[in-house]
Parts: sequence; structure tokens; C-alpha cells
Amino acid sequence: MSSSHEPANARQLQPQQHHRVWGSHRLEPWFPNTTEKIGEVWFSQPESAVLVKFLFATENLSVQVHPGDAMAQQHGHPRGKTEMWHILKTAPEAKIALGFHSPVTADQVRQAALDGSIMGLLRWLPVHPGETWFIPAGTVHAIGAGVTVCEVQQNSDVTYRLFDYGRGRELHLAESLQAADLSYRAGPPATEAGVQVDCPYFQVSRIDLDGKTNIDTASLVIALNGSGTIGTESFRQGEVFSISNSGPLTLTGQATLLSVLTRT
Repeated sequence: MSSSHEPANARQLQPQQHHRVWGSHRLEPWFPNTTEKIGEVWFSQPESAVLVKFLFATENLSVQVHPGDAMAQQHGHPRGKTEMWHILKTAPEAKIALGFHSPVTADQVRQAALDGSIMGLLRWLPVHPGETWFIPAGTVHAIGAGVTVCEVQQNSDVTYRLFDYGRGRELHLAESLQAADLSYRAGPPATEAGVQVDCPYFQVSRIDLDGKTNIDTASLVIALNGSGTIGTESFRQGEVFSISNSGPLTLTGQATLLSVLTRT
């Protein structure tokens, strides 16, 4: 970001839809419904260290883990993958898995991944719209069926699968166990407006917009619901804007937004 105090400018990013076996035909109200099963909608900028996604899960996602920067770079990738999920919509009794409910060893996790009993080792947590969960690199995790999320993550797609419900996709047991922090235990989600996640890679804040407000600096603004204006640009839910310059940015409307400040 520039150190000038010129007014910030907002540029809308274009969505990129990605088919997934666990995806959905129903993407409204964020995007038009589709005949193809779309699991992920990406908003990417090649030069950015942060990637924004909307995820639509009608089936369980694989049990997986992402490496940190050091391991990712050892394997030829520019960075690891720390992420956060803001829950947008859930089916009744929807859950996510973050880490394990009891202490485990690498051997136990490997065997459980092979025989499917890993589902019983995971710490499954009920989720509700409006919650924000932090998933640092090294966290063994899964999104359960019936969960729609907005994800802010390091701009990396390095994923190691531990278990995939027999779908036939490649597993990465050795890499997963090397990357995993088996002792990680997630804290409670953020549920109120304000800073949601503050980590070395990004700071994400939730803005409950009711009329008009100014924000000092941002790299990205994500419209989760509602409509209004970001600077001189109009927005509706499901749109993402890249922000240039470091001056103040005026927001108007009735909406819930995420403001993202990229750090690396």
C-alpha cells in the first residue's frame, strides 16, 4: 500500500468459479445458481499474497492440512496456507472439524486415516452464520456438509489430504503428518463486529454497515450481504474489491463487509 493520503480507490475483482465434487448448484444470493456443481468461487490477484474464496459444501470436504511457509518452500511453493472462515449459511446441525478432541500420535492419525476412523478422532464443532474461525497452517481440518463460508487465506492452494471418503482422489499421508500440528486446539470463534483475525499474514475486520462509515486502510473489501457503495463504486453481496492508495475509504449502505489488510 502507498504511504500517500490520497483517497483510496476500489476496483472490483472478477469471480472465477471452480467445479468440485462436493459443490452446489445453489449459489444464490451471492452468485447466480448454476447447472454445474460449483464448490469454490475465487477472487484472486496474481500479485497479492492473499486469496478470497466463497465455498459451497453440500458434502463433507476431505480431511486435510496445509503446510506452513517453511515446509511449503521446501517443496517448491512460495508460501504456506493459513486461513480463516466466516460462516455465511449452514444446514441444521452443520459442523466443522478443527484438530483432535484428545491427544493423538502421528501413528494413530496415520492408521485412522487409512481405516476411516479419523472421523471419530477429530474435534467436530457446531457452526452458525456470523462466526469467524481461524485455521493456522498445520491445523488438521474439514468442512462438513451444508456449510457456506467466505474464506480469506494466504494465496496458496497447497493441500495435503488425510482422508477423502473413498472418492478416489490422491491422499498425502506422509506430507500431512509432516505438516500437521497435532496438538493444536482451536479457540472460540469471533462473533461480533470488529477485528476477526489478526495474524502475520492478514488482519480481517467485520463491518456491520448501517448508513455511512470511513475506514482508514484496507487491501480488500468483501461484501457478505446487503448493498451500498465503496468509495465511488456500488456493491452487492458476493462482490470483492481491491483497494489502492492508503487514504480513507468511505462506505455507505446496509451491509455486512469484511475489510482485509494484507501484511505479506
